[in-house]
Amino acid sequence: MIRQRRIWAALLAALLVMLGVQAMPAAGQTKAQAAEQVLTWTADNDIDKYLSAPKTAVAGTATIVFENSAATGNTTGMPHTLTFVTSDPEFNNDVQLNILANPNDAQGGKHTAQVTLTPGRYFYHCTIPGHGQMQGILVVTEGTGEDTTAPEASAHVSGTQNTQGEYVGSASVALHATDEGGSGVEKIEYAIGDAGAWQPYTAPVVVDQVGAHKVRYRAFDKAGNVSAEKSTEFTVVAPQSDDTTAPETSATVSGERNPDGAYIDMATVTVSASDTGSGVNTIEYAVGSGAWQPYTAPVMVHQVGAHTVRYRATDKAGNVAAEKSVQFTVVAAPPQDTTPPVTGVTVDGTKNSAGAYVNSARVTVTATDEHGSGVEKIEYSLDGGPYLAYTAPVVVDRAGAHTVAYRATDKAGNTSAARTVTFTVVSGQVPAPNCPEYDERLTVIVGEVDSGVRNRVTDNRCRIGELIEDEKEWTSHALFLKHVTSVLDALLKEGVIDQREYTAIRKAARQSGIGKPGQTEGYRALFDGSAESFAKWQQVGGGSFALNPDRTITSSTTTPGMGMLWFPQRKYGDFSLRLQWRDDAPGTGNANSGVFVRFPWVHDHPEESRPEWVAIKYGHEVQVLDRPDGDMYKTGSVYGFDRVGLAGAGVTQKGTWNDYEIRVEGQHYSVFRNGVLINEFDNTGGQEFSPPRSDDPGTDGRRFASGYIGLQVHGTTDVVSYRDIRIKEL
Repeated sequence: MIRQRRIWAALLAALLVMLGVQAMPAAGQTKAQAAEQVLTWTADNDIDKYLSAPKTAVAGTATIVFENSAATGNTTGMPHTLTFVTSDPEFNNDVQLNILANPNDAQGGKHTAQVTLTPGRYFYHCTIPGHGQMQGILVVTEGTGEDTTAPEASAHVSGTQNTQGEYVGSASVALHATDEGGSGVEKIEYAIGDAGAWQPYTAPVVVDQVGAHKVRYRAFDKAGNVSAEKSTEFTVVAPQSDDTTAPETSATVSGERNPDGAYIDMATVTVSASDTGSGVNTIEYAVGSGAWQPYTAPVMVHQVGAHTVRYRATDKAGNVAAEKSVQFTVVAAPPQDTTPPVTGVTVDGTKNSAGAYVNSARVTVTATDEHGSGVEKIEYSLDGGPYLAYTAPVVVDRAGAHTVAYRATDKAGNTSAARTVTFTVVSGQVPAPNCPEYDERLTVIVGEVDSGVRNRVTDNRCRIGELIEDEKEWTSHALFLKHVTSVLDALLKEGVIDQREYTAIRKAARQSGIGKPGQTEGYRALFDGSAESFAKWQQVGGGSFALNPDRTITSSTTTPGMGMLWFPQRKYGDFSLRLQWRDDAPGTGNANSGVFVRFPWVHDHPEESRPEWVAIKYGHEVQVLDRPDGDMYKTGSVYGFDRVGLAGAGVTQKGTWNDYEIRVEGQHYSVFRNGVLINEFDNTGGQEFSPPRSDDPGTDGRRFASGYIGLQVHGTTDVVSYRDIRIKEL
């Protein structure tokens, strides 16, 4: 009806304007009167409520006055704010008001603002820095008068009654309230007994405890008027029952205890009771020789000394349980521990003459807190990684220099200053980890983007950068990012990296552009370990390679002869070829193999009967051979042209994966082993076999500017494995 009246009033005003007639204010209401509506909030030293605040207002313009000054009683200089909340859908949100008043500000703590109020309710609060909030509701009505009439509240008790009017088993109390002609009912509250706390009423209150009861109630309207407190009284009696068994009771004592079993500062006694007959009616307790009290919540005993807490329960049939008790002692807390634990460390293992640990180092961390609260935990960090819980000696078996930081925290929360120990691990008889790539760089570099994160060893002995696989050929940038995210999720869960490092590495992966079309840093996979990629290669001559379940290929120990596995799909000119190889020769022998580059089409060639010589005579073989004796051309040599000795090749332990990069630009060849340049060769013709060999391929110098890629099979005892073969055209 109010809304309809407003619409009709607006239509009438518009019609009068069209007719040239000015609408007159209603009797008793002028524009001046409407503009004179002043709403004043004042504050003093109180932090729970305003000194004064309006409860109602009339729709229209109003002057807001907010004063927090010495005149209103603020003697502390404490600032206050008055803010109208606009984010709660239950209240009006059309007034933006946020005033900070301080007795010492330029206005002396008194501020004004002009606003336009609409019918409804406004929720406001005052934030007192360091203390909290006080809040209230302003009710705005259509008319010019205030709602000063409280709502009417009533109660109705229902249930099964006996002839004396008592409720058998339980009584249900339903509350009602009306606010006819006012601002409307805001809420109803109730309380049980004379001392019970007020609670919001949301549903009928069920009382099933045997005895006499009083339920008090009251109602609030939206203008803040509160009805006079009323109450209803009734008695609940137990149903007829032949229950003669008292309830079962028990009690537990909980709290922090010292070694003597005494409770430190406080003990909490929790009492419980059960009754399979008529049901538990009341539980009571008494501390020491004190009076019995109703038990409604666990009893907290703070006083230092020995204590006895007695307890009992009564069922609805009136049966009382025998009194029981618990005894305990409360002691004062010991003086606060402010001294951190003392830490120590030892590193054990087999050392070589240079002091480096062979194969692995075992790091043992200790901590003592003899005069404090006791050691709570020990933590360690490996190579700059996040701190992890130390539960057993840490075994470090990755070759290289390492730093372990360690610290301890006692039960009082004191943490010792971090200390470090440094050491070096060198390879022994332990095989290198089976990592997707070889990457010994100090930081995690994705493509050409440095993340700045330490390239530390993970739980599977691979470094972070080796798990990223940024040198693999990725068909899309999204697929690469999905892989990186999966790796980082696992490392974060394992505690190898923290959230900051997670974000830095993923950002570097996005910036790298790996997998995007035209990205020159990307490599195309010639062999990625799948059967599909292996099928693109072709074996010619003797010997063979077989695909393994771990996505590697290994030369045969049973198929005799010398031959070549080559990639006949296309020729390559200038390129960077990357792969990994491993010496898997049995016993004390060594693998003998090589990587053929820039050789012509094998079939229908004059040397087809010896296809490996097609590759050697008309291309180049980059040697793989770590044997200290025998052939003079060792790993990294350009076979027949440029020798490299084992000292320059950087030999690794047998069974260890080696990273190989062969870079060919024009007629300049560069060979890298495990990231180290071990040979450079400019192809100007002329071999250096000395003395001459019977199988010398000649010195015709017919070296091609482009050609095919191949892998040599040397024999059944010269076993070698390859994996992750990829190429980038330059």
